[in-house]
Amino acid sequence: MSDIGKIDRDFFDEHIYPYLGADRDDELLGPKHGVDFGVIDVGDKIAALATDPLSLLPELGFERAAWFAFHVVMSDVAVSGLRPSHLAVDFNLPPEITDEEFATVWRTFDREARKLGVSVVTGHTARYSGCQYPWVGAATTLAVGEKENLVRPDGAQSGDKVLVTKGPGVETAGFLVTLFEDQIDLPEDDIESAKDRFYDMSPVEDALVAADAGSVTAMHDATECGIHGALVEMSRSAGVRFDVTHDDVPVLPGVLEACEYFDIDPWESTTEGTLVLTVASEGAETVLAALSDAGIPAAEMGTVREGEGVYVDDDRIEHPDVDPSLQVFAELSTERE
Repeated sequence: MSDIGKIDRDFFDEHIYPYLGADRDDELLGPKHGVDFGVIDVGDKIAALATDPLSLLPELGFERAAWFAFHVVMSDVAVSGLRPSHLAVDFNLPPEITDEEFATVWRTFDREARKLGVSVVTGHTARYSGCQYPWVGAATTLAVGEKENLVRPDGAQSGDKVLVTKGPGVETAGFLVTLFEDQIDLPEDDIESAKDRFYDMSPVEDALVAADAGSVTAMHDATECGIHGALVEMSRSAGVRFDVTHDDVPVLPGVLEACEYFDIDPWESTTEGTLVLTVASEGAETVLAALSDAGIPAAEMGTVREGEGVYVDDDRIEHPDVDPSLQVFAELSTERE
């Protein structure tokens, strides 16, 4: 198992994948390493569902911290192409959180849920000794919809185009600089540009806009291990080869400056808010136009081919396995204590 961050593929294959409980006919898509959601048959519709930890960092301010937590738990199910519809949420809170602070968190969840048409259907909220920030619980999001609208995570096919929104390092810049601004020695303009990335850290709208435009065959949010990690996971799950280039991928202001300061490869660091997707060749321009109309920067970065692996400018890359931003976060947190 990895010392920090998500478990690696070998651990998953040895210790988790063989032990998944009962086999059921209504399970249409079960757990796979690098796959964001599962799918079950619920009669004349299907439900995609995903579970994620809840993270709250008071240093961000409780409104911003709650916004980020909410969109993280929405993102894994949004990449199914189905619109998130229901939320089950468990808060295991540290004793020091005040009623007013939690009220800010919950009202932010309510506000963002209403924007997406998501209903909270069950949950659990309590303070417990031993609980501490940032990990304060978990949530499961469901998206109920039509089977024909499902975008499978393993659906990339030879001939598809590979698209990406927002570019690399969005979360690394927006999150780390916002959180540790007083510890960072960068020009003020670079700091403000990086902080402006904070509210780019959601791929939910990206995924829904792209899916509505049609012809999308697979989607993956580029969280831990960034765009390179997402590409490798999509290639593996579909059993195809990706040939890509960085040349036309958008890079948002402040990202490269922040990543250089932290000595982080922006292509291998977490970038919540960035969506990697494959689209049938004839539909790529339509999807790009829809994203542009929604104000979401996006570009074509390559092609899906028969074979295996991910090649950037003809050089094969492997999965980074460990996200470099996690170590930076740990070091800056220690310095602050």
